[in-house]
Amino acid sequence: MSDETAAMPERESMEFDVVIVGAGPAGLAAAIRLKQVAPELSVVVLEKGAQVGAHVLSGAVVDPIGIDALLPDWRQEEGTPFRTPVSEDRFMILGKESGFTLPAWLMKLMPPLMHNDGNFIVSLGEVCAWLAAKAEALGVEIYCGFAAADLSHDENGAVEGVILGDMGVHKDGSHGPDYTPGMKLLGKYVLLAEGARGSLSKRAIRRFGLDAGRDVPKFGIGIKELWEVAPERHRPGLVQHSFGWPLDGRTGGGSFLYHLDNNLMAVGFVVHLNYANPYLSPFEEFQRFKTHKAIKPVFEGGRRIAYGARAITEGGWQSVPKLVFPGGALVGCAAGFVNVPRIKGSHNAVLSGIEAANAVAAAIGAGRSRDTLDAYEAGWRQGPIGQDLRLVRNVKPLWSRFGTYAGIAMAGADMWLTTLFGGWSPFGTLRHGKPDHASLEPAARHERIAYPTPDGVVSFDRLSSVYLSNTNHAEDQPVHLKLADAALQKQSELAEFAGPSTRYCPAGVYEWMGTGDEARFVINAQNCVHCKTCDIKDPNQNIDWQPPQGGEGPVYVNM
Repeated sequence: MSDETAAMPERESMEFDVVIVGAGPAGLAAAIRLKQVAPELSVVVLEKGAQVGAHVLSGAVVDPIGIDALLPDWRQEEGTPFRTPVSEDRFMILGKESGFTLPAWLMKLMPPLMHNDGNFIVSLGEVCAWLAAKAEALGVEIYCGFAAADLSHDENGAVEGVILGDMGVHKDGSHGPDYTPGMKLLGKYVLLAEGARGSLSKRAIRRFGLDAGRDVPKFGIGIKELWEVAPERHRPGLVQHSFGWPLDGRTGGGSFLYHLDNNLMAVGFVVHLNYANPYLSPFEEFQRFKTHKAIKPVFEGGRRIAYGARAITEGGWQSVPKLVFPGGALVGCAAGFVNVPRIKGSHNAVLSGIEAANAVAAAIGAGRSRDTLDAYEAGWRQGPIGQDLRLVRNVKPLWSRFGTYAGIAMAGADMWLTTLFGGWSPFGTLRHGKPDHASLEPAARHERIAYPTPDGVVSFDRLSSVYLSNTNHAEDQPVHLKLADAALQKQSELAEFAGPSTRYCPAGVYEWMGTGDEARFVINAQNCVHCKTCDIKDPNQNIDWQPPQGGEGPVYVNM
């Protein structure tokens, strides 16, 4: 044992009945439900962002089924974040020089689950701040600015809590004068509500084999901007989606434009991360989309006020891992409850939080702790979450196999059949095939994509975009993007795949400096908006995203 190790302070610990990691819709719903059914329980929610909502990013059109179940009287309240009901649905198909809006009669022929009647356009960050206030009023403790860096296990291997990240560690790993070891927060159960590709969720899935017998996980990247548009171009309650240009027919994805209140409009672009061309840049495709002649006019006279990006779970029904492990469970997007064709997941996140909380409260009430919450695992597929995901289980595989136009047509027919016949499909349950990182093809099979120079009016560069995300990381701390093998990165990511990290990252984190033998991989960790795309798409799985010091990263406002 070195002198430094011997001198390290012991980790302090705090004990609670339930520890929840993540103050998103799932984590906060679980906390509220626990206090509703068992007010005597001590519940803590950890949030790595500087404040609740700081790391929350979503479209978002919300199906209120989850909020209705959690807070049945919310519609009688004043000042809720659900201020903009959907008033109109539009769907566009874009070609390079043209745009076609589906007529109203054809929209009505879409499966019922694809309609947005009764849904709301919201800022999900604002929704989470509202839920946090509800939770705190019930006695939930919420600790912002604290990143859960690891799981803590008891002598039997069960999860007993989480370990907060150390503070005051220098970039070289040495301890500064303000070094403080992260505390242990212990509980009878731990709920992981970290969102898509959470670092602790990855560890739990791997350690406990939660993905055994499940299909591979699938993801997309969602890139979003918030605009203040000219009043004459604002249509409160309008929901508009598109697919087609600028993506080719083999690359999945599409756009959204959601008109909120106060002349605000959310515009975003989703690219499925199973794309093959290493020269593709989701960020540049988004910027190019906004220049389409059918889209650009809405931005005239407006200004961009916020930017962000986030990975989205897209595997659905067949990819959801086992949800429970000794001492805890996965909830929300950590479990993969997004409904891809509906572009919605927060309703299922809230419902999963409720179901997990019910299982935890019953277990603790029966005198149990740190075992598996079998009731939660057994019930979700037969409940509203399972019903929601089962009807659309073949949409993503069909889209991936047959391309955008044929795949979506087949998926639409399949959704109607599963709706009419109680979940039956002539396809059964299709599998996804390769994981997203394995779908990337060598650069030699593709041509470079010539993206236009941004005009600074409608289209923008990465660094000015990151500036709007309010992202900040202390420079003198260990890089939180861990590269496992530098030689492999050079031999494969650069030489074989032409450095796709410089394109799939929407924040300019990765650069290749120099050429040939002098090429050097540079990680600008200060730019990271915590989207997790690198963790998913690196062709060798050579980059591991880990949380930086608590409170760092983006500070999203109304995203």
